[in-house]
Amino acid sequence: MNSEKKKPIKVAFPHMGNVYIAWASALRKMGIEPVVPPRSSKKTLELASIHSPDSICLPYKLVLGNFLQAIQDGTDYVAMISSPGICRLGEYGQSIKNILKDMGFENKYVELQLYDGFKGMYKFLKELSGVKNPLTVIRAINIAVRKMFVLDRIENIFSYYRAREITVGTAEKHYKQALKYIYDVEKTSQLKKAEKKAIQEIKKTEIDEKRDVLNVDITGEIFLVQDSFSNQSIEKELGRMGVQIRRSLTVSGFLKDAIIPKIFKKGETHLERANRMAKPYLMRDIGGDALESVSDVAFANESGTDGIIHVSPFTCMPEIMSQNIFPSMRENCEIPILTLILDEQTGKAGYITRLEAFVDLMRRRKLYKQKKKNCTVSNTEICNQAESKNM
Repeated sequence: MNSEKKKPIKVAFPHMGNVYIAWASALRKMGIEPVVPPRSSKKTLELASIHSPDSICLPYKLVLGNFLQAIQDGTDYVAMISSPGICRLGEYGQSIKNILKDMGFENKYVELQLYDGFKGMYKFLKELSGVKNPLTVIRAINIAVRKMFVLDRIENIFSYYRAREITVGTAEKHYKQALKYIYDVEKTSQLKKAEKKAIQEIKKTEIDEKRDVLNVDITGEIFLVQDSFSNQSIEKELGRMGVQIRRSLTVSGFLKDAIIPKIFKKGETHLERANRMAKPYLMRDIGGDALESVSDVAFANESGTDGIIHVSPFTCMPEIMSQNIFPSMRENCEIPILTLILDEQTGKAGYITRLEAFVDLMRRRKLYKQKKKNCTVSNTEICNQAESKNM
């Protein structure tokens, strides 16, 4: 008898921040070998641009580039998320499938109906792996979702230390090691210990606790918010300038809305907050992450954040609409807003100059507000003079 063990199928998925860590865990649980494409780079973009439609957005090109690199690395399948929403993402799956078919890779493409919630993810993993045991599938989904929440919590701690590090780059070095601890975990029972170990690793960073740090939220199209290559390492650049970042759009927040059953949800989800806080300015969903972006500005203003940055890919209509709503929010929201539209032609030098100018604006605004707060009735005249100079 031939006792040769059947080789596991190989499945790849696009890069979007650290999502690969959670996805890899789910696939390994199902007996599938995860293929992690190389981090997105100029090579990824160049490879995809040859085959992409004209005027298509940056996330599309990077996803296609990730798939083509994974196919070159020998993957059996590439997995694409499908969306029924108003955003063009709903059409991207079929478009990418057609491109791969034209290139002779028709049998390489599989699709995940993520907006079908838990049932969609369950069906996808079951059909892909052939595993019939429901407990195995549930465990795979469970560890992926839990890892994503851990990764977002670690990201927040990393942002705190990066903005205060004494030696530039130290926090990032420890953060990369921390990610390895989470990636290597195979059981949910080991995840809490790994998270603690990861946090301890990041805390090895020597920091200046007294540094005057700005707090900035980042919102916009979720791929650009998460992906450091497409947003030109915005968080790294801002951290170097002494800015602590909070992502308004997180993958764990998305999963809380799309995957986790309602009975297990605690507190208000990001989408629920978006529907509540965007209403004075935007009455309904217009596609993409526009509703969330508008509400994130209102939330950042309410929570006393120093500023908010909105990032979006060139030609993304929902985010263009949200950017056009921001000026009308000025009446109720005083928070500084920087909008950045990005594509493969965006120059690094000009991009950094805009970030530096925005940080300088926030620092002067923060200093002015502190001076105004310290003014008392006895020196009203001095305060008025200071105010006129800063206007």
